[in-house]
Amino acid sequence: MGDVAVKIKVYPEDPSKLEEVKSAVGELVKVVKIEDEPIGFGLIAAVVTFVMEDGGGLDDLEEKIAALPNVSQVQVVGMDRI
Repeated sequence: MGDVAVKIKVYPEDPSKLEEVKSAVGELVKVVKIEDEPIGFGLIAAVVTFVMEDGGGLDDLEEKIAALPNVSQVQVVGMDRI
């Protein structure tokens, strides 16, 4: 099995908590890049690219990220084998 680069969009419950959300996500996954994406009306999502082993487990990881404090929603936006 190889590695997979996954890109997820993480929406914070409160825009002022974005940095805390990024930090918490960074403790769960091997972050390659984090970008801020303006959504509108002052809302900003964190677009996180990270690497994980191929072989499933993305649903479990998505649930763990969604359960983090101050996280409103998580959306997988891309996945590529590397």
